[in-house]
Amino acid sequence: MSNQSAITKHLQAFADYLKFEKQLSLHTLSNYQRDLEIFSQWLSDNQVGDFAGVKQHHIRQYVSWRHRQQVSAKSIQRNLSSIRSLYRYLLRENLAKANPAIGVRPPKIHRKLPVTMNVDEVGQLLNNSSNDPLDLRDMAIMELFYSSGLRLSELVSINLNDFLQSADELEVIGKGQKTRVVPVGQFARDAVNRWLEKRSQLAADDEPALFVSKRGSRISRRAVEQRLAQQAIKRGASQHLHPHMLRHSFASHLLESSGNLRAVQELLGHANISTTQIYTHLDFQHLAQVYDQAHPRAKRRKD
Repeated sequence: MSNQSAITKHLQAFADYLKFEKQLSLHTLSNYQRDLEIFSQWLSDNQVGDFAGVKQHHIRQYVSWRHRQQVSAKSIQRNLSSIRSLYRYLLRENLAKANPAIGVRPPKIHRKLPVTMNVDEVGQLLNNSSNDPLDLRDMAIMELFYSSGLRLSELVSINLNDFLQSADELEVIGKGQKTRVVPVGQFARDAVNRWLEKRSQLAADDEPALFVSKRGSRISRRAVEQRLAQQAIKRGASQHLHPHMLRHSFASHLLESSGNLRAVQELLGHANISTTQIYTHLDFQHLAQVYDQAHPRAKRRKD
């Protein structure tokens, strides 16, 4: 068997492992596949025979090459994570003797602060008097995003039987197929109930999805994105609305009021608290604005 054939065979075996044993989503599997195909092509171009022959300096060279291609630091970080995961599998199968990606750091990520809406802007967005089924569906979607901090993939995956305890709680499947339970606020519960009264006008009889399209089947991510953008324009929003903005606003407003970073981490379904900590920067911005407006010596005296 040629070296390239062996690499292809190992990649396929690893893909099967991720799909059937780890049960990762199709989106995550696609990311792994793309990352590792680029890596294996680089190995071939640089005369590195197989995965077992890769050393740490090869990984450093690969990272430098990706950086010179102007690939973002976040993408390179994901590349490295994919390679580490591959080698953990290869070590388990006795196909490698070491994990060469351990200890190799990606370029530093300069995190952009997430864009959020203030409370008044959210209130304006969620002010609805329409009785149209599509408007009621969209309102329930937006209320759930803001009430429970859901990801887009989590929202479109909700089924009718995922609500617990009289719709006070909702069970969702997050990243890595991890299940968590999130609270559902009163406004969101009311919006969902109003939508359920009209849902039968659109949904197919055997459709389990909570939110459906005009065709009667489960609504797509793209459709949710488009409808939220349209609803924001209709309500005079000053900025483009995307689903994650409501998730960001949920996290920022909750942290601003409670100061409980761990609770916000749990509600968002973040595996690492470092991911949640970006919202502390938003919270500090709010505190700084309060300081500037309220402290008698906060502002410089004009000459």
